[in-house]
Amino acid sequence: MYIIILLKRKVLTMLSKKTIEIIKSTVPVLEVHGTKITEVFYKNMFQAHPELLNIFNHTNQKQGRQQTALANTILAAAKYIDKLETIIPVVKQIAHKHRSLAVKPEHYPIVGQFLLSSIKEVLGDAATEEIINAWAEAYGVIADVFIAIEKDMYKEAADQTGGWNDYKNFRVINKVKESDCITSFYLEAEDKSALPSFSPGQYISVRLSIPEEKYLFNRQYSLSAASNKEYFRISVKKEAEENQPNGKVSNYLHNHINIGDVIEATAPAGEFTLKDSIEDSKVVFISGGVGITPFMSMVNTIAENQPNQEIEFIHASRNGNVQAFKEELTTLEKKLTNFHLSFVYDNPTSEDRQNKHFKKQGFIDKDLLQTRLTQKNAHYYVCGPVPFLRSILFTLKELGIDDSNIHYEFFGPSVNLENENGTITK
Repeated sequence: MYIIILLKRKVLTMLSKKTIEIIKSTVPVLEVHGTKITEVFYKNMFQAHPELLNIFNHTNQKQGRQQTALANTILAAAKYIDKLETIIPVVKQIAHKHRSLAVKPEHYPIVGQFLLSSIKEVLGDAATEEIINAWAEAYGVIADVFIAIEKDMYKEAADQTGGWNDYKNFRVINKVKESDCITSFYLEAEDKSALPSFSPGQYISVRLSIPEEKYLFNRQYSLSAASNKEYFRISVKKEAEENQPNGKVSNYLHNHINIGDVIEATAPAGEFTLKDSIEDSKVVFISGGVGITPFMSMVNTIAENQPNQEIEFIHASRNGNVQAFKEELTTLEKKLTNFHLSFVYDNPTSEDRQNKHFKKQGFIDKDLLQTRLTQKNAHYYVCGPVPFLRSILFTLKELGIDDSNIHYEFFGPSVNLENENGTITK
């Protein structure tokens, strides 16, 4: 509610009707040129301010996901400049990421400068002085909103019991191989201080200095254990190629970070959390690959606090060798009185086929979900790779599940999820 009031107050008091009209008139242009603008923006900004590469995810830059995500956000801001409360979920998600990555108020003028110059560079004469001035006004208002929201988030993170600001040193106290490609790291505060409580489903940012690399690397990893005062657990998938952008950090963690080593991390953040209202309805977890990690925090939390809660847990993976937490999930059956566990493998081994939780070979499809999901008013949590998300979300829609009951998370910058049946965005 606070964010909605803040957005409305800023827009209504600081943007003229004329400015709002000009911003909305740029929507067709942004639909065509938005990604090109953000590509030029990042290129020019990093050339002038390479120190910002210590904050931004290099992989998302090289893969183009960050550019696309920013273009989508700018387009949404233009469409709803007079109704910014419409994009509250996006605002909150971005603000959490900014706080987790230690984005500060002094960074916003830099972003604004290069965003406006990139609009002018890409659009040329079409970017009239009137349009640039309107976007300068709008950016100033939106930046002020983010700065205010993030200021509160920084304060909340620091003021909570065991909390802190920015990055803090953590020592690896245990390293556990969960599968052929996923390893868990147990992190204790180097100063032995108690850790703050967090909401199941939240993540932390981990920052590494990798030898022979000029800039720092940061990644955001879901916390995969229930909240406790002693340690954080993150579970990291090792990407196939160490020399590829998306494998550099995960391979370094797997191959070079061991018990006793120290890494930096920020306080827990994120909006993809277990809802308080789950007590009144069934909870369904549907995960693909490493998307299982936030659900391990959620299901362990339920086991500790609401062991009679009805839970449907459906996980898809290539096979049992690469699936993490099989034993831990089986152990939870002893704690949870109404826990239904299903594994779906694309390429199951003979051992997988003997597992009592193995339901089918292939993918999680409509037939399986119709069989397993009998309550439309249940809360559905979905996490996994983008193609997996796209498939599951549209299938749930086809099955008549209301949007308000579907909760999902991207790993990395958000993208549009589209197919011939419609569009779901986040």
